[in-house]
Amino acid sequence: MQFKDIIGQSEIKSKLIDTVKENRISHAQLFLGTEGIGKLALAIAYAQYICCENKAENDSCGICPSCSKYQKLIHPDLHFVFPITTPKSGKKISEQFITKWREKVNDNPYFNLNQWIEIIGAENKQGLIYTDESREIMYKINLKSFESEYKIMIIWMAEKMHISIANKMLQIFEEPPEKTLFILISEQTDVILPTIISRTQIIKIPKIDDLSLRQYLKEKHQIDDNEISDIIRLSEGNMINVLENINSSGLNEINFDLFMNMMRFSFSLKYVDINNLTEEFRTLGRERQKQFLKYAMRMIREYYMLSSGNKVLSKLTDTETNKDEKFASVFPKFINNSNVQKIYEELNKAYFHITRNGYARIIFFDMMIKINKYIAKKPS
Repeated sequence: MQFKDIIGQSEIKSKLIDTVKENRISHAQLFLGTEGIGKLALAIAYAQYICCENKAENDSCGICPSCSKYQKLIHPDLHFVFPITTPKSGKKISEQFITKWREKVNDNPYFNLNQWIEIIGAENKQGLIYTDESREIMYKINLKSFESEYKIMIIWMAEKMHISIANKMLQIFEEPPEKTLFILISEQTDVILPTIISRTQIIKIPKIDDLSLRQYLKEKHQIDDNEISDIIRLSEGNMINVLENINSSGLNEINFDLFMNMMRFSFSLKYVDINNLTEEFRTLGRERQKQFLKYAMRMIREYYMLSSGNKVLSKLTDTETNKDEKFASVFPKFINNSNVQKIYEELNKAYFHITRNGYARIIFFDMMIKINKYIAKKPS
């Protein structure tokens, strides 16, 4: 992966390149920031640039033997550690899932932990970096470099490390092996040992700027300017959100109609209408059901912003604002401090049960009945 493949982050790219040119590569670095901003992509591009045999001014060459192996993530001096689930047999180490990891990262390096866990078939399990990984880390860093000057280990979602691994990493950072680079990637430093944080160079990665997102959407997707503006406004500098919004852009109007009907029927509590709508939800299929519920959670947030007088913070699209003027003017009055969290929780519970293969009609029916308790009151 090259720096040119990464969307935005020009300032961070320049800083990383300068550390190589000026020979001041810190042995332990922590790439910190929210999801979907390219931390993993930056770490890989940085590693590739360090090991490139024919560096250009602002990027790796992309064609030397080292770059060719980095492009496929198979360079012998590049190692990955990432959260996994409990395998059926053998050690609980990242190496068991390395083929799927390479496939996913090469396909699209912008993904979050939940998406990764779904790929490796986690079912209801959480992803963790297990104790077994500490022995694997020690073994790999004590090997001599095979081809490059540096051995590089990228630890993705470092906050998921077991405490025993964290303690082992602390020992390594105190006496680092020569020409070994650790890049930790994290979204939450509050669960990483403070002693580890104090021994790393922290590089804060910002959200992707709107101009870079607009350029990406214009070059890579056939989308008109109004739709691009909606996608950027909803995505908040997060490429995961951008990709989801691209895929769902044609469905937003359909989702909005479903949302209006769901809220109206929940309010009126007409069981014939609720039954008909739950049957419509059932026919959508599980992925569309999940997508709709995420959409509904966003809409509750946007209407709460309106009801709170924070119109500037609301990210409703033109369709959502103008399609039904009566709904747009009346519904925000029913979302307030006393019920917004409860409604959101009911939608989130429904999403949880759908992901666990629950029966959709019952889940949506139950959710709408419960929402009625919170919105079927005279707005204040």
